[in-house]
Amino acid sequence: MLGNFQHSNLRIEVEAEESAIGESLLYPRKLQQWLWPQSLDYNLPEQFHSGLQFTTWLGPIAIQHQVDVAESNHLRLILSQGIDGFHEWYWGNGWVQSRLEGISLLPLNLAQTFSLLRLREFLTNNQTKP
Repeated sequence: MLGNFQHSNLRIEVEAEESAIGESLLYPRKLQQWLWPQSLDYNLPEQFHSGLQFTTWLGPIAIQHQVDVAESNHLRLILSQGIDGFHEWYWGNGWVQSRLEGISLLPLNLAQTFSLLRLREFLTNNQTKP
């Protein structure tokens, strides 16, 4: 694969419970709501599970994903095509952490930062108020 090896590890605070963050990452229907400008394959199951393979698109660039780990507070995706590497997520009450490593021509740190900010905005705007 052509590109540069890139790695980034970012952690942000979010005003959300662990379960809400998990739903936003593990449920494709919710993930698609904030992942813009990436789009997901259609016909994905309700929830990610180990071994699942799917494609996201960033404009004309396809990124293949294989779910390596899908747990209540941890998601690890093996990436190929547009990015050769992995994307790993951890979360808990009030925080989410994203670790991304791979070879790509895409600016991975910029995309990762943008994704985390979109996730935080999504969680803030969809928070159930008492």
